[in-house]
Amino acid sequence: MSYPAPYRAYAQPEFFALEWLAEGVLGVAFNRPPVNAFHVAKWTELHRIFDHIRGDGDVRAVVLYGNGRCFTAGLDLNDPEFHALLDGSDPARIALRVRAFIERFQASLTAIETCERPVIGVAHSHSIGLAVDILSAADVRYAAQDARFSIREAAIGLAADIGTLQRFPKVVASDSAARELAYTARFFDAAEAKDIGFVSRVFDSRDAALQGAVATAKQIAQLSPVAVTGTKQALVYSRDHSVAEGLQFMQYLNSALLQTGDLAAAMAAAMRKTKPQFAKL
Repeated sequence: MSYPAPYRAYAQPEFFALEWLAEGVLGVAFNRPPVNAFHVAKWTELHRIFDHIRGDGDVRAVVLYGNGRCFTAGLDLNDPEFHALLDGSDPARIALRVRAFIERFQASLTAIETCERPVIGVAHSHSIGLAVDILSAADVRYAAQDARFSIREAAIGLAADIGTLQRFPKVVASDSAARELAYTARFFDAAEAKDIGFVSRVFDSRDAALQGAVATAKQIAQLSPVAVTGTKQALVYSRDHSVAEGLQFMQYLNSALLQTGDLAAAMAAAMRKTKPQFAKL
């Protein structure tokens, strides 16, 4: 098969482009011109796509990126469904409706984290507001040199509520930087993003960053999918638990996963100096 190739397991996405970028590597691209802004229908579809990927054993790794001018400019503030949330005269009923809405929105991005496949986010140009929420939920983050980030919510009169304030401070190396960027809503470039640990690599262009992400995803896709999904589960769990709790989690996780045939296949291939073959999940 030559790549990129059509991904036919998910029928006709409306606001995304899905295609195989390499064997076992699925590309998920934001595809809503002109700036890939998110409205309710788009983040609802994001949730469905990542739930679907979680159940597709052919997918070993995911590259998440934006088609067109930018990664995403964030929320579509013209979406009438956002404005309809505050309609009504009873504050309690409005509050209940807004809380349920936020919960669904949060779940759509958490689906990236719970997908059990490593997700490599590739930012280019404007990567604003919701972009930081999304990238913070990814496993690995790369950026083109022209990427410009902003935790933008304070600039439009609200506190970020979809995951940035919970994940971003645990992703970056500096609590001070995380707070400064959240409080000021200022823009920061790819070099600063790398300096604080938000992205791990910066490339000259969007295409170069995408190629770098695919190369990394191909490396992941060659490994045991049982080992990779177990590693992701352990890393996500350990982020929010103590060392002792994380070690106990591994006792229970590997008491099951060490029974995989992938372990014997990997060891035999290493001894024979051949490439191991693993069954899909």
